[in-house]
Amino acid sequence: MKQCDAGTSNVYRTPQVPLDTEHYPVAPAVLELKQVHVYVRHGERTPVGVRLSRPPASIPEHWMMCETARQFQTAVTNTTKDEFLRSRRVVERVDGVAAGAECLLGELTDLGRQSTYNFGKSLRGLYVQKLGFLPDRLSNKEQVYFRSTNIPRTIESLQQAIHGLYPTEKCETGVLPDILVRNTKDENLLGNTYACKRLEILQLGFAQAAATAYNPTLEPLDARIAKYLDGKPIRVDGKPRASGIMDTVRAAIAHGIEVPPEFEDKSVVDVIERAVVSEWFAGCKAISLLVSLFQLGPLLGMGRLLDDLASKMQHKADKGTQDPLKILVHSTHDTALAALCSTLDVFDDQWPAFTASITFELFKKRAETRTTGDASLSQTVLSSFRSKPTTEHFVRMRYQNKNMVLPFCADEGKHLPGSPEFCALAAFRERVRELTPRNFEAECAPAGRSG
Repeated sequence: MKQCDAGTSNVYRTPQVPLDTEHYPVAPAVLELKQVHVYVRHGERTPVGVRLSRPPASIPEHWMMCETARQFQTAVTNTTKDEFLRSRRVVERVDGVAAGAECLLGELTDLGRQSTYNFGKSLRGLYVQKLGFLPDRLSNKEQVYFRSTNIPRTIESLQQAIHGLYPTEKCETGVLPDILVRNTKDENLLGNTYACKRLEILQLGFAQAAATAYNPTLEPLDARIAKYLDGKPIRVDGKPRASGIMDTVRAAIAHGIEVPPEFEDKSVVDVIERAVVSEWFAGCKAISLLVSLFQLGPLLGMGRLLDDLASKMQHKADKGTQDPLKILVHSTHDTALAALCSTLDVFDDQWPAFTASITFELFKKRAETRTTGDASLSQTVLSSFRSKPTTEHFVRMRYQNKNMVLPFCADEGKHLPGSPEFCALAAFRERVRELTPRNFEAECAPAGRSG
């Protein structure tokens, strides 16, 4: 495969933002970290469809980047004893040719495996080595929670991340972390159109509105781009769709594969990405045509996931050390990260990169102390003589190594004084309640229908 040159600052490159442990902003001393929720996009993968493969674009149809994924062993049981079956998975093409290192469409590549392993190592570097929040050795698996969508690339990404966070030699004998996967009907790590037909209808509406709004902005690119699309114009709802074209381009660049120069020109790519981001991620905010539907989209999309998160944080706040759970790592997709940010009004309108991540950190305010002579007197934050208890727990959201100041926590009393990025848990839960469907099944039924 041809490799692309790094180029100049005006050359488009897919954003890669590894988890930064060195510049992590430690919380004020008054706060103590209690629980961490991580949502990470899977690592680098192949495109989910074959596009731009014919000249003059000539982006390869077959990606030979999955060598490490092909060797595996699995436990098998017969009537007499347990054994390990060693085998090698091989992709067979339609013409019968079999290539050992070839990737399937949408498959996590060797690079994606490495980057998600590195992400896990960074989690270890931050929460084990730097902050001492997690133990060096995992002896109680109730302290950790690992969950993935039921897609091979997210499951494999999570396996790699776990190995980076707690490699085998850092797990006590017999301690094997579970990877949790839900049935499709129960999934909430992304907008579940399978379980919610009304959400599917809304998303189709957003896509149509994005096409109406942004197709005119793509027309000026036809003279430069159509030659790579068999003479077809590039459109939000084209064949292939603009999102599909950018999926192939971003995957190619991430793996060092040469792409046509037009797709390395930021002035071109920025126009396409604005249209794609609007279609996929920001439709509910950007398209005035569907503004009347804005409140319903977040409810049906990310409301249940946020409710799950907030409930687990509240359980930790209520139970304290009786709840051993310290870190929860979820392996998911770009659509989930963008939807979470959009729902909480902090989306930057940028397509999330491979291994991009969001963290929600739960902190507890330490008991205040004052010294009188030689004695230290503890003054608890809560007082039974007050009609209103003082806020004790706070939530900080971080995305791509940046603190997110949540707009609904801006008012006085809804965040840690002087630190607006630390949202009061009570204020966070109040907003999540507004975003959570009261009756998911009923609200997901297409308008005019009932069970």
